Amino acid sequence: MAKNVLIVDDAAFMRMMIKDILTKNGYNVASEAENGKIAVDKYNETKPDLVLMDITMPEMDGIQALKAIKGNDPNASVIMCSAMGQQAMVIEAIQSGAKDFIVKPFQADRVLEAIKKVIG
Repeated sequence: MAKNVLIVDDAAFMRMMIKDILTKNGYNVASEAENGKIAVDKYNETKPDLVLMDITMPEMDGIQALKAIKGNDPNASVIMCSAMGQQAMVIEAIQSGAKDFIVKPFQADRVLEAIKKVIG
């Protein structure tokens, strides 16, 4: 059965790019969100196998959303995405329960490698 993934990024083109990589490789996109606040609601609605989440977003950033999701579901699998030079945020994300992180701009194989490592 295809694994369900929630894509969270404030940039529509990034969501589209990730969705393209996922669907071409047999994953199902459960839902999409453009900020952390919506991501938390969508997570609770769809209970995806994995969340791919940007760190820097309006309303609620990825780290706050990660903490909220992990608070509701300690077993949630979340992979964070960040631009270069955000090491401190990446460390905070990992300490807050993220399973991995991908640096933007990313390569399709790096995204798939991270997903396989986290949810098989």
